[in-house]
Amino acid sequence: ARIGEVVRTTKETDVKVTINLDGSGICNCDTGIPFLDHMLDQLASHGLFDLNVMAKGDLHIDDHHTNEDVALALGTALLQALGDRKGIHRFGDFSAPLDEALVHVVLDLSGRPYLAYDMSIPTERVGTYDTQLVEHFFQSLANTSGMTLHIRQLSGKNSHHIIEASFKAFARALRKATEYDERRKGSIPSSKGVLSRA
Repeated sequence: ARIGEVVRTTKETDVKVTINLDGSGICNCDTGIPFLDHMLDQLASHGLFDLNVMAKGDLHIDDHHTNEDVALALGTALLQALGDRKGIHRFGDFSAPLDEALVHVVLDLSGRPYLAYDMSIPTERVGTYDTQLVEHFFQSLANTSGMTLHIRQLSGKNSHHIIEASFKAFARALRKATEYDERRKGSIPSSKGVLSRA
């Protein structure tokens, strides 16, 4: 089973993440940040990953530390679950619409962390969630997973729709990248013969 499990404890947060890449879309997430939980549910549902995220953080200050540490732990769990990455497609892309919003995501499970983020979210908050934290979430996840990640907003006026479309597109792109390529027959999808975070 391709499962990753990470416990991350600091003076600011206590986070536990488990991801099963070959799941059925079951999400059990409680970060203390309702909108982030909603986005993690999109990731599980549309990626068909089983995802458990339990987090307690210094939300009396703001959501920043919890948002960041959940993403860091999730990226590390993804790194674990991928293992040597033998036989996977490696690349994934998807465009997800949500009403007027359209977001395109392209990613490469290359071992090289990079985020290109081109989103224009019109409001500072969705509910209580600071919309600046969306970019920070994806940056933190890319850093620890070793993923090259491009997120581009093609249209959208509603902040909730734009962000949710980005998570749905990310989920489907990641699902495509992590699935097995039958023609590859278990080989590593790289001309170098290795894909690693190092």
